[in-house]
Amino acid sequence: MWKWLLIVGGVLLLGCVGSGYYLYATGKTDEWMKMVRPDLKPTEVRLAKSERGDLVRTVSAPGQIEPKTKVEVSAQVSARIIALPFRENSRVKAGDVLIRLDARDLAALVDSAKAQLKSEEARLEGARASYINAEAELNRRRELFATKDLAQADLDAAQTDFLRAQSALRVAEHSIEIARADIRRAEKNLDNTTITAPFDGIITALNAEVGETVVVGTLNNPGSVIMEVADLSVMLLKARVDEANIAPIVEGQRARVYVNAFKEITLTGRVDHVSLKRQVDRDGTAYFETEILLELPPGLLLRSGLTANADIEVETFRDVVKVPSQAVLDRAIDDLPRVVTDDSPHLDRTKKFAQVVFTFEGGKAKAHVVRTGASDLTDTIILAGLPADAHVIAGPFKALTGMKHDQLAVEQTKKAPGVIEAKDKPAATAAGGT
Repeated sequence: MWKWLLIVGGVLLLGCVGSGYYLYATGKTDEWMKMVRPDLKPTEVRLAKSERGDLVRTVSAPGQIEPKTKVEVSAQVSARIIALPFRENSRVKAGDVLIRLDARDLAALVDSAKAQLKSEEARLEGARASYINAEAELNRRRELFATKDLAQADLDAAQTDFLRAQSALRVAEHSIEIARADIRRAEKNLDNTTITAPFDGIITALNAEVGETVVVGTLNNPGSVIMEVADLSVMLLKARVDEANIAPIVEGQRARVYVNAFKEITLTGRVDHVSLKRQVDRDGTAYFETEILLELPPGLLLRSGLTANADIEVETFRDVVKVPSQAVLDRAIDDLPRVVTDDSPHLDRTKKFAQVVFTFEGGKAKAHVVRTGASDLTDTIILAGLPADAHVIAGPFKALTGMKHDQLAVEQTKKAPGVIEAKDKPAATAAGGT
C-alpha cells in the first residue's frame, strides 16, 4: 500500500511542479498576482511633454454680432405710407428713396402758410401807413404846441397815437417773420414725406406695409419704426465681459471670435470700445459691454444678432515652460510622501494644499511640487519645479484623480512609434477669464 501512496504522491508532485513552471513561463503568475494585488497592475496614462514657448492669457466673453453702423428709420410726420420701393434684404445706396408718405395734407399746409404770409404782408402795409400818418400828425402838433396854439393834452394824445402805430408796425413786421418760419416748417414737413437712405447698406428689417399710418414718437410713446438699415460690411461683436475680468481689457487688444453659426471659422478682431457703465443682465450678472471690431474674410456674410464668443488676448508671456492645464493637480500636503515634500524648495508649508505635476519615469509616476503662473484655455505656465521636455502625465482625468507617487504606469498605445498622444484640452467657459 505504501508503494502506491508514494507513486500517487510523486505524480501529484510532478503535476504541481509542471503546472507552476507552465504558469511562470506563460506569464499567468503575474496576471494572477495583479488580480490579487491591484497595486501591481500598471495604470494606463496619456503623456505630453512640457515645452518652452509663448502663452497668451485671454478673457472669454459671450455676445451678439451687430453692424457697426445701423439706423432705425422712423417718420418725422404722421401720415399714411403710399410707397415702399425696397423690401427686406434689399441693398440700397445712399440717397435712394426708401419710403414715400401721403403728402397732400402737408402740401395744403404749405399753401396755407404762403397765403398767411401774403395776408401778413398786406397788414404790414396798412400798419406802415398808419405809422407814417401818426408820425406826421405828431410833428404838426409839436409845431403848434411850440407856438402856443395847441394844448398839452392834444400833444399827449398825438404822442399816444404815434406810439400805438409804432407798436402795430412792429407787430406786423414780426408777424411776417412768423409767417415765413411757418412756411419753412411746412416745407420741411413736406420734404419729410420722402425718406431716403442715409448710407449704403441692406434693409435688415421691414416693420410696416403700404397703407399703414405712421405716428411720430414722444417722450413716453415711441414712434413707428418703419424699417432698419444696416451696413453689414463692417461688423462688431458686442461682448459682455464679466465685471471680475474687465480690469485688463483695453482698446486695441486682439481677440479671437467663434461664431456659433460658423463652427469651422475662427474670426479675428480688435477691441474697439470698452463701456464705462456697468450693466446688469436679466439673470443678475453684472457686465461691461465691449465692442470688438471684426476682420471679415471676403465673401462671408454675418447676420445681425448672431451669437458668438470671444477670447480677448490681455497678456502674452514669452519663452516660458508650459504643460497641459489638466496635468496640474492640487494635493493635500499631508497626503504626499516625504521624499517629495522634504527636499522641495517650492512647497509652501503655510498652505494645506500644494500643486503637483506627475512625470513618467522608468515605468512609474513621479510627483513634483511646482509653482505655476498664468493659464490660457489649454496650458499652464510652470514657474519652477519642472524642466522643459519632461514627460508629463496629462490624462486620462480619472487616472489623474487617484495618481500616487511611485505608482506603476504604462503609456497608452501610440498611433506611431515615438509619437505622444495629443493632450486633453479642457472646454472653454462661456464667459469669464482664465
